[in-house]
Amino acid sequence: MEENRWFLNIIQDEFMNGKIDLDSTMKLLEKLHVTFDVAHVKHVFKKTVDKRKVHTINIEDFRAIYRTIVHRTEFHELFCAYSPNRKILADTELIEFLKKEQFQTEDSEIRALEIILKYEPVEEVRKRRQLSFEGFIRYMSSEDSSIFKKDHRTVYQDMNHPLCDYFISSSHNTYLISDQLIGPSDLFGYISALLKGCRCLEIDCWDGSNNEPVVYHGHTLTSKISFCSVIHVIDKYAFAASEYPVILSLENHCSPKQQEIMAEHLENILGDKLLTSTIGDSVVTQLPSPEALKFKILVKNKKVGTIEETMLRKGQDSHGETGEIFEEEYTSEEDETDEKAPLQQKSDSSKRKSENRPSSLPRKKAKMKKIKIAIELSDLVIYTKSEKFVSFEHSLANQKCYENNSIGEVKARKFVKHSGNEFVSHTSRFITRIYPKGTRANSSNYNPQEFWNVGCQMVALNFQTPGVQMELQNGKFLDNGGCGYILKPEFLRNRSSTFNPYNVGRYSKPMSLSIRLISGHQLPPSNLSKTNKADPLVQIEIYGVPDDQVKRKSSVIKSNGYCNVPLFSKNGGKLEPASLFVYVWYY
Repeated sequence: MEENRWFLNIIQDEFMNGKIDLDSTMKLLEKLHVTFDVAHVKHVFKKTVDKRKVHTINIEDFRAIYRTIVHRTEFHELFCAYSPNRKILADTELIEFLKKEQFQTEDSEIRALEIILKYEPVEEVRKRRQLSFEGFIRYMSSEDSSIFKKDHRTVYQDMNHPLCDYFISSSHNTYLISDQLIGPSDLFGYISALLKGCRCLEIDCWDGSNNEPVVYHGHTLTSKISFCSVIHVIDKYAFAASEYPVILSLENHCSPKQQEIMAEHLENILGDKLLTSTIGDSVVTQLPSPEALKFKILVKNKKVGTIEETMLRKGQDSHGETGEIFEEEYTSEEDETDEKAPLQQKSDSSKRKSENRPSSLPRKKAKMKKIKIAIELSDLVIYTKSEKFVSFEHSLANQKCYENNSIGEVKARKFVKHSGNEFVSHTSRFITRIYPKGTRANSSNYNPQEFWNVGCQMVALNFQTPGVQMELQNGKFLDNGGCGYILKPEFLRNRSSTFNPYNVGRYSKPMSLSIRLISGHQLPPSNLSKTNKADPLVQIEIYGVPDDQVKRKSSVIKSNGYCNVPLFSKNGGKLEPASLFVYVWYY
């Protein structure tokens, strides 16, 4: 009775003229704080009005639509299982529900009261510390009932470890919003990535007209944007979603003269946000933490000399000065030649020759490559100096903690399979960036999980390309408040670790995971069906080390998309929720 009065008090004024149209129906649902899908409401509304060939509904029609959308059968059955009178949940009954169904074993009394105060719409019921079915529905449809832990929606991890101890949300070709051959470059790529919490942005820099560097995918037909405008956008949005450091990964193809222009723009536009000196001691033996670098922007680029030499030059005028870097060019069989050369392909014969060569051994030295770097730009590189990867042995013997490597996905994948222990040892010491192979002309993505498995910090993906790969990226970095930094597990931080994703050994703690599927609700229409009715099913897939990976599917529910989809299995005539049992490993 109280629920009916509450419901009518809210909606009756809208029916002063007797009937309402579709737009008014959706506004009234919003007024009732109902979560709904627009396409679903349109479908239900159309079914209602088609019976009478009109375009409006009366108050009883609205009540029926409301119940269709909100009063889900499976919610009502669950509610009645804990409500003796099938109308009200007392606080003690809600506590029992929270303990048995939601596994809320701590502070359940306080939690029950919070739920009643927050979600019970009927004032009289709320005052009695009870929950009506309307309140129960609102709680069950809210984020508070989400499987994702509420505490993890804020930063909860220790942010005082060195940078190399974290997975860092990283974007590839951030300036692109389509393919990497003829698609447009757009500032929106940087805005979108930063608003998603991305902390490592890629900027491909080339000489432009009027002595102004430009950003685009070199040697292609992608459009160009000015370097200056990119830095302005980064300055505006860098810390909109996260206060932790942003790393600008420069793919630098500019002449020394325009490199100086780049340095000027970085300093003048970013100001105090730009990290231009070390924190504390100039002798760097360990990378600083995300906490120590809050609200700072770091430049990742080739660098002349050491950090100590840069600090000695502080205050000096380096205008016009350049330094040279000599690199030994190796060509291993899985080398992607150039991250920015998508049209280059190896011949079949060279592929066949390379198949028998061990992945950890480089070929003989081909030639020395000389790179000119403007000192003004070089001195802006502090903790993220780009260093060409030679081998794990070479890095262990020669690489400094602030030097990091970029490795193409093909080469990195072979290292994962054949040198897993060494790869983990490498990433426990040095920041390692993985980038997509150049032949991904349509900006497709690889599976990032295989590189997270060995502790790679910057697993760069094309953020503009939707799919399972970006869903994994978004899911992973939803954790820790979406700040873009996820603390790696201890066995990927420990320099003495013997962890290998292809032989987990003593690092495994096998557990059994049981998932009960209850229902689907307001599913989108099918584009493949003439009647717009989908044949839905649920697919559950676990990503991790090879031993973890498993996929299960529920049965298909034929021709049912708009309405609730019960995922039930029949057992002796009795309907029971279908269950998927998945064997997984936790670390």
